[in-house]
Amino acid sequence: MPGRGPEDVARDASGRLLAGLEDGRVLRLSAGGERVDVIADTGGRPLGIEVDRDGTLVVCDAERGLLRIHPDDGGRIERLIAAGDDAGGTPLRVCNNAAIAADGAIYFSDSTQRFALKHWEADLLEHSGTGRLLRRDPDGSCQVLLDGLHFANGVALAADESFVAVAETGAYRLTRLWFTGERAGEVDRLVDNLPGFPDNISLGGDGLIWIALAAPRNAALDLLSPRHPALRRALWALPDALRPKPVDTTWVQAVDAGGDVVHDLQAKVAGVSTVTGVREHDGTVWLGTLHGGAVGAFELTVGEL
Repeated sequence: MPGRGPEDVARDASGRLLAGLEDGRVLRLSAGGERVDVIADTGGRPLGIEVDRDGTLVVCDAERGLLRIHPDDGGRIERLIAAGDDAGGTPLRVCNNAAIAADGAIYFSDSTQRFALKHWEADLLEHSGTGRLLRRDPDGSCQVLLDGLHFANGVALAADESFVAVAETGAYRLTRLWFTGERAGEVDRLVDNLPGFPDNISLGGDGLIWIALAAPRNAALDLLSPRHPALRRALWALPDALRPKPVDTTWVQAVDAGGDVVHDLQAKVAGVSTVTGVREHDGTVWLGTLHGGAVGAFELTVGEL
């Protein structure tokens, strides 16, 4: 891949892959991977990327906000909610990941009100709990569905849209908000006490919710999480070489609508560590990474990364 940091990966109706890079470019890869086209440049840091039913892309850009990109219109970029603009009563700070409902509503995460993306580690260390889950309706209105989240990250809707789930990276869990049935309006945990830091999540073609685990849990962070904020801030003040570092691994899980683990796949793959994006379609699982220079893939029937 000609660039670094394809943080998320999506697939369009023609089987082409989409990914945003750390330099702001949004790339489209042909189904066979032999052709790579730049379809837009956000000028920011594109993270989560979704393909809407009309072929446009909904992109969460940590520096520019919630965007819609029109690939068939010269890569025209439409700002749905600009970074810093009002989003449910509070400025949008770090737009991270999204899911699009059948009615066109966009569910998306705002990771933290405390830090810019480049200081995401500080939010995990301080355990600030200022992340949010929001919904933007087709008429442009926006409302907060959940707040107080610990670095709100990946977002996914259930296959029947009975609930939405959001990953709380700093709390090792997927929090769920029910929309339908006897539990409508209730909030619970789809998955709790995950073995690693959940990043982007997505609904697979298999009906499972796929979870990118960027790194295993860190003992120092686990020890400090319930402690006084001053101790956590002291850890952030240490030189970079002394702070906890993520383990180099490639790791994804998939859970069903009840939160039970169906797949748990972990390996070491050169160029595809710190997995932050995952997408399943027809038995192929595609992987994005925050720091690497490649998009990874494996066949689920084989189960090998």
